[in-house]
Amino acid sequence: MTKLKNSLVLGIMCFALTFGIFLQMRTVENSNVKVSQNYEENNLRAEVLKFKEKYDNEQKLLAKAENELEKERESATKNNSELEDAEISIKKANKMIGLSEVKGPGVIVTLNDGQKNMANVMDSIVHDLDILSVIYELKNAGAEAISINDQRVVSTSAILCDGNVVRINNEKVGAPFVIKAIGLPESLAALERPGGYLVYLGRYAEISLEKSNDITIPKYTGKIEFNYAKNLDR
Repeated sequence: MTKLKNSLVLGIMCFALTFGIFLQMRTVENSNVKVSQNYEENNLRAEVLKFKEKYDNEQKLLAKAENELEKERESATKNNSELEDAEISIKKANKMIGLSEVKGPGVIVTLNDGQKNMANVMDSIVHDLDILSVIYELKNAGAEAISINDQRVVSTSAILCDGNVVRINNEKVGAPFVIKAIGLPESLAALERPGGYLVYLGRYAEISLEKSNDITIPKYTGKIEFNYAKNLDR
């Protein structure tokens, strides 16, 4: 009987020891997995920051080169009326097609997702078509320059849904969408008129519109290409 008790006690102790070792191994394994995941995440974060820093430096170098080019062009056209006229035409064209930074009076429209307590969650989200509709109304109201989250809207700009974000000029941006438009503030503020799309959108999304006399809209930094539109030979 004593031998049986000793065997049972020894068996329970062995089982407890084995179970403890198993738990310790699982804990160490999970810790290693977590450490490995954190290591990978830190590496990815470091890579993203590295590329962002490289991108920012390239943008600064590009801005510096453009400023130097602008000075050279101004120096070359000085005291030459024909070249000065050509330079003025180039600046006007760049302003019209979005290749130069502009500032002036206008409005700032902010579109944000609404509360998620609606029957259909998708109904509370600001979609690409909502942004497009607001852009169309701003253009119809006389907007001369428009940006969305500092992405300049030009003739070739694409505004597309991309999961839970929107892709503008091939850049992913998320809500809130801050739309800046330069033009006569009183005309642009007409977006809040009864029956307008902004009023309709306000039924399920959070919207705001404010006038401003000092709006700055950045230039388009992408590449504008015309592969099919050709000049007519005269």
